[in-house]
Amino acid sequence: MIRIISFKICPFVQRVTALLEAKGVAYAIDYISLSDKPQWFLDISPTGQVPLLVTEDGTALFESDAITEYVDEITAPLQPGLSPEQRALNRAWSYQASKHYLVQCSTMQSADKAVMDERMAKLSKAFDKAEKQLGEGPYFSGAELGNVDIAWLPLLHRAAIVQAHSGYDMLASYPKVQAWQQALLDTGIARKSVPEDFEQKFSDFYLAERTWLGRGANLNEAPGETPAASKAGCCG
Repeated sequence: MIRIISFKICPFVQRVTALLEAKGVAYAIDYISLSDKPQWFLDISPTGQVPLLVTEDGTALFESDAITEYVDEITAPLQPGLSPEQRALNRAWSYQASKHYLVQCSTMQSADKAVMDERMAKLSKAFDKAEKQLGEGPYFSGAELGNVDIAWLPLLHRAAIVQAHSGYDMLASYPKVQAWQQALLDTGIARKSVPEDFEQKFSDFYLAERTWLGRGANLNEAPGETPAASKAGCCG
């Protein structure tokens, strides 16, 4: 059975597990602490980062882009019959999501509104591109769930949790993206692709007192009243 090495709130890991869930591929998963990485993990991981996929023959694969391509090569595609051009476009649109995972992580850690606004402006560029590209839905390419949907799922899942806990809507200006977000959440893949305590772990890290979102996105908070933001990363 495929084995995934994971950190519980890493979006790059969720992209991999979401693809496995969408395809119905069985896998085992082990969680590690990024602040105290076990030696066995460091021995098999060239980068010391998650996700890591260990194949059935014991080969350790790293980098989420490479891992998702491997999963696609050993399983049936979510969208059969695509042309080489369309597959290339799907990879490009998937990259538009994954290159913003760490941008979102940084944005959610903002200690005050000014920093939040500055970082959100960078993150919004991704949502703006998606808004202009989306059609009638419910998914990115229409009626079929595809790899682009899976790549964007971590961003949209986290945006939904942020809104539920703080009232701050990262997608307020993007009605098509909001509808897409709901369609993906309705599949149940987001819930299945994370551990049972994901929302609590996520909230403890990103929605704690040290962050502007954690304090309920208080618009009246004066600058300089906030604790320092954590320097910890979400996957490194």
